[in-house]
Amino acid sequence: MPKLTLGHYCFMINKLSPYVGIAALASPMEVGAGRAEQAAADLGRVLESAGCKVVNGGAIKNADQARTAGLNFAEKHVSCIALAAASWFEDYLVLDLLEECDVPVIFWALPGMETGALCGTQQATCYLNQLEKPCRTVFGEIGVGESFARCMSFVRAAALYKCICRARIGLAGQHVRGMSEVAVNEFALKKTIGSRVVPVDMVGLLNKARTASQAEKQKLWNQVKSSVGVVQVADEAGQLAAGMTLAVREVVQREGLSGLAFGCYPDFMGYACLAASLLADDGVPIGCEGDVNGVVGMLILTLLTGQPTHNTDWLDPLPDGSVVFTHCGSGSYALAERRKDISLAPVRLVNQGVCSLFPAKPGPVTLVNLVPVGEGYQLAVMEGEALPADMVFPGNPLCVKFQPPVHEIIEWIHDEGIGHHWMAGYGHVAAELRAWAAIAGSGLRLIRK
Repeated sequence: MPKLTLGHYCFMINKLSPYVGIAALASPMEVGAGRAEQAAADLGRVLESAGCKVVNGGAIKNADQARTAGLNFAEKHVSCIALAAASWFEDYLVLDLLEECDVPVIFWALPGMETGALCGTQQATCYLNQLEKPCRTVFGEIGVGESFARCMSFVRAAALYKCICRARIGLAGQHVRGMSEVAVNEFALKKTIGSRVVPVDMVGLLNKARTASQAEKQKLWNQVKSSVGVVQVADEAGQLAAGMTLAVREVVQREGLSGLAFGCYPDFMGYACLAASLLADDGVPIGCEGDVNGVVGMLILTLLTGQPTHNTDWLDPLPDGSVVFTHCGSGSYALAERRKDISLAPVRLVNQGVCSLFPAKPGPVTLVNLVPVGEGYQLAVMEGEALPADMVFPGNPLCVKFQPPVHEIIEWIHDEGIGHHWMAGYGHVAAELRAWAAIAGSGLRLIRK
């Protein structure tokens, strides 16, 4: 199946590509001001080494230079600005810069007992916090290390924020009746996170799946069958699932969607599971049960980790203290521990459609739950370690061990009013999520365990 071409310039398949404006701040008469130009170049070099694209604004020592740099950054549509503090500097330099390019700012204060670089960043962040402008500071020599890791968490979070603000999430059908916590608050979602909802006609999708080219459906179904270990469904069901994959792919391209929530339960269970497995590899998450909020969570993790993500329910803890997470079988095949273990089977409960069943691979994971609360949203975050899993549930069981005892986590979930859908991505990205939540502002409540 060919890669999708999305209609948004900020989305790149399976990865973030931060675009950063860089410069160095100084006041001309201060000790250290002479190193500003080199500091800007060094900052740009180290960010580029981590895969960032940079726009160098040079040394900023007066208001005119600040405005010029800001205009240049705005013209290039940077997602954030990284500023090396070479010495003490006037706070209005940052304000004038942001008047032209209002994006998150990270300061990198350089060491020097007589320079006053830390003083400058402290007074600047004091001012920016009063204005509710997202900012952060790191300290040390410019180079790879702890300060750089914290800088990159913020830079990636800013790039994520810009992407998510432009995301269009399709909703085919509706969320499950009696599952109120997955209902999307469209106003709050747009105001707090930036994504918007695009209604997708379920009847149109079904018709398109049924009437798609028989040759194209059979070709795709043959490719899928040859890539797995076991096939337990008839070709007729497989062709319909392939047709739905083609239909979803078409609507994603036509509407410029970054993800899709499919209202599967109960009438359309198994219809779009294969589409979800295949499109995940193109960076387009397909979520279950009409949960738009969950799809946003999947998209966030997809962008941060550069990999497909799991869409799961929290199931039972095991005797070793780990917890099983899974849904019916809609995960990317890249999430399987062993490709030969993938089995194509009808969906549980209703015995229809096509699901891809396999145990999930082990590794470090981050799990998120996103639900509307009041006039905003709440993001719950956990990090853990996925262990080798058994097929204890007909889906894609993911077995996760957490540091806190599992009974404490269960109590925390109920005490905080956290929902039941957990999206899981491989890698620990809680630092980026914390920075992203801070950039999003007070409308997004972050809770961590």
